Amino acid sequence: MGRPTKENSLTKQDVIAAAIACLDQEGESALGVNRVARELGIKPPAIYKHLEGNAGLRRAVALAIWRNYLTQCRQQVEGITEPQELFRVSARATRNFARSHPAQYSVMMHYQMRPTDPEEAEMIQDSLHLFQKFLQLYELSDEALIDVMRMVNAATYGFIMREQSELMTLDRSADASYEVMLDALLVAVAHIKATE
Repeated sequence: MGRPTKENSLTKQDVIAAAIACLDQEGESALGVNRVARELGIKPPAIYKHLEGNAGLRRAVALAIWRNYLTQCRQQVEGITEPQELFRVSARATRNFARSHPAQYSVMMHYQMRPTDPEEAEMIQDSLHLFQKFLQLYELSDEALIDVMRMVNAATYGFIMREQSELMTLDRSADASYEVMLDALLVAVAHIKATE
């Protein structure tokens, strides 16, 4: 018996790692079966043994990025117990992640996770619980928690997208504006908590 061919020794994790490397090097346009196959030095059909085409590749990559992002957030807030500082550190971690990995952030944020998919539902719950911990929103109803999460995500995502598109052209530090936005979000969260 000869050595196994590269196609036969390939794992799903190999494909995902190669896809993320392509994404980091070339942006979202590189996130495709053909490009990843070239990166791995294999023929595209070998990837189909592990993932269902471009949609399956995008899903697997988005979930891998989410896992990595959530792990990084947890590491950065380790040891912090004060809720407002937890929130600020996690929000800065999100912006730093987006700055360090703009294409990954875009893929992660544009992938719509489905609560009906068991793996994606677990990721949604993991995100919600982490968010709940950051703001210590344990007493909020599920609906109010979702409202807060949507508001915070929309604000931070919108800020980051405008920043990445270089649309912040006024003579004011983006860092200072981001901190002001975080302060305003904390006021809004306090209001929701008070009226719940």
